[in-house]
Amino acid sequence: MSIFASKGQAAVQASNNDGGAQESPIVSFKSGSTFKVGVKSVFDVAEYYGYSIYKKVNTFVPTVQAKRNARGFVESDPSVWDRASELLYADAKKAKEAGASEDAVKEITDEAYLYRGKQRFLRAFFDLETGKDIVVDLSPKQEKTLKAVIEKYAKKLDSLAFELSKSGTGTNAVVALSPIIDMDEDLSDAERKNFAKLGEKPFDMESFESCLFIADEDEQIKNLVIAGFDIARLGLSIGANATNNAPEPAGDDAPIDISDEELPF
Repeated sequence: MSIFASKGQAAVQASNNDGGAQESPIVSFKSGSTFKVGVKSVFDVAEYYGYSIYKKVNTFVPTVQAKRNARGFVESDPSVWDRASELLYADAKKAKEAGASEDAVKEITDEAYLYRGKQRFLRAFFDLETGKDIVVDLSPKQEKTLKAVIEKYAKKLDSLAFELSKSGTGTNAVVALSPIIDMDEDLSDAERKNFAKLGEKPFDMESFESCLFIADEDEQIKNLVIAGFDIARLGLSIGANATNNAPEPAGDDAPIDISDEELPF
């Protein structure tokens, strides 16, 4: 089973909804980053759901991906992180029904949200400095921004280079993809030579697989402990066979749809 929710054309459509032995093409795309790039195809993109806690647990994807509905909610095969999130959302519902204050309920839902898988996108470009394919990790909002530009210039991708950049931090992070109109003036000789190679071969979609850290259930449980979650509530322990003694949440206990596309990682 692929670690991705979708790739290619399906991933492009998904953004409209509100490793291995090989060298990974993923590159750091922090604030202040700038790349001169070519775009091989609007479909060089993959959608995934990643789990992380800022400054505690680095982003990972489960070995077995949960099955999600069109809105991104887990319908079956939840990871232990999904189960932790569902349990806390159920706690919040019970607290609200018991008359807890709005702030107290929000504190629980905020924690529950931390353990939810967040929709992310990997998009490929052709780096004109190195002459190699690169991949950047994007939030849904950032992917929509870049995709809109690529679609606007779709008929000119074989003759137009771009500047890919990122500025700002956290929820204020902004990405941009700007066409380089005067390629003779704004590209070096080496960059122009590399741009001439843009259409020699398509991006290898399988290389997306090497861009993410895949965690088995034992690793996910350890990460829950690092994040500060009481895994005993899920009937889990480290170093022993895990069992699921936690009750399944009812349909009304499903997490609410919280919009938080820009995360500080």
